Amino acid sequence: MKTEAKTSRWILAGALMCACAATSAAPGPKDAADQAMATISAAAMRGDMRFLSSDLLEGRRTGTRGYEIAAQYVASRFESMGLEPAGDKGSYFQNVPFRASRADAAHTTMSMIVNGKETSLTFAQDFLGSADPSRPDTSVDAPVVFVGYGITSPELHHDDYQDIDAKGKIVALIYGAPPSFESSMRAHYSSGLTKAATAVAHGAVGYVTLYDPNLERLYSFQHRVDDTESAPDLNWLDPQGHPNDQFPQLQAIARLALHESRKFLEACGKSPDEIFTAAKAGTLKGFDTPVQFKIHVATKSEDIHSPNIAAKLEGSDPTLRNEYVVVTAHLDHMGVGVPVNGDKIYHGTLDNGSGSAALLEIAQAMAGMHPRPRRSILFVSVTGEEEGLLGADYFAHYPTVPKSSMVADVNMDEDIMLWPLEDIVAYGAEHSSLARIANEAGERLSLSISPDQQPEQVIFIRSDQYAFVKQGVPAMLTNAGDKSNNPAINPKKIEEAWKDKIYHSPQDNMSQPGLDFESGAKFARFNFLCAYLTAQQTARPTWNAHDFFGDRYARK
Repeated sequence: MKTEAKTSRWILAGALMCACAATSAAPGPKDAADQAMATISAAAMRGDMRFLSSDLLEGRRTGTRGYEIAAQYVASRFESMGLEPAGDKGSYFQNVPFRASRADAAHTTMSMIVNGKETSLTFAQDFLGSADPSRPDTSVDAPVVFVGYGITSPELHHDDYQDIDAKGKIVALIYGAPPSFESSMRAHYSSGLTKAATAVAHGAVGYVTLYDPNLERLYSFQHRVDDTESAPDLNWLDPQGHPNDQFPQLQAIARLALHESRKFLEACGKSPDEIFTAAKAGTLKGFDTPVQFKIHVATKSEDIHSPNIAAKLEGSDPTLRNEYVVVTAHLDHMGVGVPVNGDKIYHGTLDNGSGSAALLEIAQAMAGMHPRPRRSILFVSVTGEEEGLLGADYFAHYPTVPKSSMVADVNMDEDIMLWPLEDIVAYGAEHSSLARIANEAGERLSLSISPDQQPEQVIFIRSDQYAFVKQGVPAMLTNAGDKSNNPAINPKKIEEAWKDKIYHSPQDNMSQPGLDFESGAKFARFNFLCAYLTAQQTARPTWNAHDFFGDRYARK
């Protein structure tokens, strides 16, 4: 999930000597990249962020007029740079069809039966039923088995389903994965999609996530309720009109609030606190339960659309120009929602006005280069990230260039530019040769590469590069690290306070204190270099030998 902080000097030196051994693989004249990076402007980033997070755009939620305005703005910027359209039918837009679905609160029900006694639960107070985009009405009535985290991982010798018969039953599980898992593996196995596929493989017919204190802290049940009430769930539709990532074998999916999760565990004869402690320690064990759940989900759906915005800069090498380095950032945010301190517009200044502004600055800098990068560069501003990485996932499935021609993705999301930038976390780079690229870019800009300091937040699966990883494309997400040479500045505490008070709230706006646009520009320069150096190398980026993600997803 991160580039190793202690990458040894001899490995880096060896990589650089190999790069210099063949002139065709050299990163090109240093002054060309330096001159291009010098055009990346803190003032320009500030201006783009101000427009994208303005009230006029009403939070840029996917499928809304505000998002469409933002999309038109990005497309017009791409056109003004002289970049070629890379969307549908010669345009800058790739239309993404979506199904917007809501669970009908009045007709969605859940009850828990123990020893013949049935207790009804209240929607949005005790539980949430997940909307089903493939059917308007679905029910399940079955016994429940507790399956720990719900993970089966032969390569990590971990199986929560060992000695558990889940066939024809509802599985109840805890969010996350054992802390002993390596960071990006922990993120992968924490994915709800991975867990749902595992449940189906074991014959389950229903799926219930139990809230525990960790999940409550990361994404509270009330926050989930507020999101459900403010906007529908989205799924992209394939060319046949089928919603993505659906498991029809799971007849209903639900979440239990923390207080109801405690009641469920108590009904199983377990101490909730002991189970939650075991989850934190990585020692969860599955067990049969005396509980039966009855769940009925009614869904209301409509089909909408929202575009990705794509532009390309053709490479200078007559052969390598047929391959693409993809640079991504999501343009959407959360729209209009529950008011906080009198403001109901979720402006999304840092999440992800910052990444969108960096994308535009990188595109502008590369468009003016002479010579251009050897490989072509594909700039993609994606929709639907806040809905589950949907725009990126659609693009990765149905790219507007040949899928085999995409050699890497460099993704930017939520640059927390609240302190002087001194290090970078490059999530996912350690799984491929992109680690060498990140280290070289960091060295050139005097930025160190740091490991993931928050593995419990499973950041590797929470942004758009993961959609490309799942299509076999080496990828990385870059974030600001938490180093500081100034004892008066504690980036970790600043970020914790930001996450607690501003993240995913209307207060993520241009008025928030501490915005450091010079650090934002430095962050953009780092990502420029990562894309540029990847474009300059003759060899395509490669997955590491025997890497889990490379072995699982790499194209044959």
